[in-house]
Amino acid sequence: MNSVYLLAPAKINLYLEIVGDRPDGYHELIMLMQAIELSDLLEFRLTGIEDIRLFCQHSQVPTDQSNLIYKAVNLLKKKFPAAYNNFGGVDITLTKRIPIAAGVAGGSGNAAATLVGLNLLWRLGLQNNQLQELAAELGSDVPFSLVGGTALATGRGEKIQPLPPLESLWLVLAKYDSLGISTPWAYQTYRQQFSATYIQDSQAREHRSKTIYSEPLLQAILAQDAPKIGQLLHNDLEKVVLPAYPQVNQLRQAFQKAGGLGTMMSGSGPSVFTLCQSEEEAKAIQTQVQTELASLDLQCWVTRLVNKGVQRVRNNT
Repeated sequence: MNSVYLLAPAKINLYLEIVGDRPDGYHELIMLMQAIELSDLLEFRLTGIEDIRLFCQHSQVPTDQSNLIYKAVNLLKKKFPAAYNNFGGVDITLTKRIPIAAGVAGGSGNAAATLVGLNLLWRLGLQNNQLQELAAELGSDVPFSLVGGTALATGRGEKIQPLPPLESLWLVLAKYDSLGISTPWAYQTYRQQFSATYIQDSQAREHRSKTIYSEPLLQAILAQDAPKIGQLLHNDLEKVVLPAYPQVNQLRQAFQKAGGLGTMMSGSGPSVFTLCQSEEEAKAIQTQVQTELASLDLQCWVTRLVNKGVQRVRNNT
């Protein structure tokens, strides 16, 4: 095997709750996460030289060591130097389809795909649980990006419990192309404004994470109750992002007015989505919002929920 193609799906948050601070400096989170069909395509090709090279057609994607793809490569080089020495460097070509800095885990998905791609090309033989451990070292969303589907994520996001898939639902996702929001800014600002509400005791934080199993939204997912899921969407980060970014708030209001099952900002934003029962409904909402806001800067995608994470494809799809 000299090359491999992988699809790395984006994700949305159906639920995001910030419970409190962790001793490691991260936040204790409770998230219900969902993979969507909108995906980046990555090609990994052995070159026979030492260099690791990243190429991307999107001008806003960094192709230097700041990219999370390189961090994934460097982690595997450090853990498995013999494999790197044996098989050599890799050319990685990223075809970017997921919006950048949108709160939908595009970078995390690319890192997860890198773990999978090099596991195959370098013949590491790593099992899913081993890849999950490595993913947790790269970022909070990377473990979920590996498995995708519908899942409950706790801890700082690295503890993943799969849930029954919600493949029958569609969504329309939108983002202003020129607008990006820093995830660290969103969490730090939330800490500054709402730390007084944090659960301080570690045992109490753990207890809160367990009580999510009785929460109405999780029960609605287990029951496949689409209208109830739409009604119960929740994201704590909206409390800081919407007041600071009027454009995101305006976009959210436009989607909410257009219908659908429910509307919310995903992750740290600035993307906004509306869940829909069908592709036709999603397309109708997309048209209505684009007509109302009439902005050339506004990007919209109609896509669906999927029960997969990083997937191998045989050719350039």
